[in-house]
Amino acid sequence: MLHRVGLTPLLLMPSEFPKILDYGIGLTDLAKYTFGSDTSLRAADFSRGDLFQQLEKYRPRILAFNGKRAAAAFFGRAVPYGYQQAADMGPTRFYVGPSTSGAARRYWDERIWREIAAATI
Repeated sequence: MLHRVGLTPLLLMPSEFPKILDYGIGLTDLAKYTFGSDTSLRAADFSRGDLFQQLEKYRPRILAFNGKRAAAAFFGRAVPYGYQQAADMGPTRFYVGPSTSGAARRYWDERIWREIAAATI
């Protein structure tokens, strides 16, 4: 999806994930010590504090959540897709995009990911 919406000039294989740093993109996971479908994760599985520390350290212009579950755990409330205007923190603007997981394909809307990519320009 990163390539499809124009965030990377090349289609990268999953094993090439370290190369995304070359494009000014970082990846992290809010649930670092467990895995599973969104419905199987508990609120305690998400490391909100770790993400706050990363935001303070790296001060990204944009943070995009890949799906609503992690975003809701971070914000402590349900969130809509798109730009979370009321949540801006310093230089960081927050977006929530539909999950790119095949399990979430019924919610898929590439337009939101294109909006996120356009915001990086």
